[in-house]
Amino acid sequence: MELIIYGTFLVLSLVAYAARQVANKGDEKKVSISNINFKSFQKSFFLVYFLALLGDWLQGPYVYKLYAFYGFKESEIAILYVAGFASSVVFGTCTGPLADIWGRRKMAIAFAVIYTFCCLTKLTPNFWWLMAGRVFGGIATSMLFSTFESWYVYEHSERHGFPSEWIGMTFSITTFWNGMIAILAGIISNVTAETLGFGPVAPFVVALLPLVVCGVMVVNTWEENYGNRKSGLCGSCLEGLLIIFRDEQILLLGTVQSLLESCMYIFVFLWTPVLDTGTTPLGMVFSCFMVCIM
Repeated sequence: MELIIYGTFLVLSLVAYAARQVANKGDEKKVSISNINFKSFQKSFFLVYFLALLGDWLQGPYVYKLYAFYGFKESEIAILYVAGFASSVVFGTCTGPLADIWGRRKMAIAFAVIYTFCCLTKLTPNFWWLMAGRVFGGIATSMLFSTFESWYVYEHSERHGFPSEWIGMTFSITTFWNGMIAILAGIISNVTAETLGFGPVAPFVVALLPLVVCGVMVVNTWEENYGNRKSGLCGSCLEGLLIIFRDEQILLLGTVQSLLESCMYIFVFLWTPVLDTGTTPLGMVFSCFMVCIM
């Protein structure tokens, strides 16, 4: 089994690399930016954001394995998973407007603190502590994929005055490296949990380091910025709901996206118990999945 998985990872990596090279050759519109100030600002954002992504992805491969290791039944594990997903639905709606009002820098710091707490809850086999970790993990995930990008867009356009066309270039780079970091996280998780024999809790302990460093860097290097502070939290959420239900195209798009996400979440829950034989290198399996999104 291990030989098959490692071989699959190697083959998929080669295919992904070849596809990337072909795509780059066909990209005739690629623009090179030599602005030193922009490059410096961009790299400072990447460093913080990539640490946050690493802390997030490290928690992916061994979640189910950890719960099973603690002796929970499949039905109990399902409840923990649903709690995390439900938390993202309920609180994720509010994270964007709350960041606009409270401040995106503060929200990014809160992300680091909350996700660090989430990792620490994995150190105990107590069901209710793990439940709290899932709930806070859902909140932190919502923060990750809204607050950091919102902060960047404001700083890029309002504080530094860089051309808006450059924003897309930054996010195209983050999309690529998000996949690369996910692959790396799978490998690190596999090494710590399987190769070094520290067990399924090890990746969550490792995730503490990038999350803490991310929080410290936000505190020391980021300026505060805000969004629309006039509408208030309830007003912003209500305005968003009205837009969704008034525009049929947005409603249909959201429905299709929800159906797709539901299939993905079912897969996220089931892949570990289906593939795990007891000695399956789950981190490498996770990396194989991540290579496929490149």
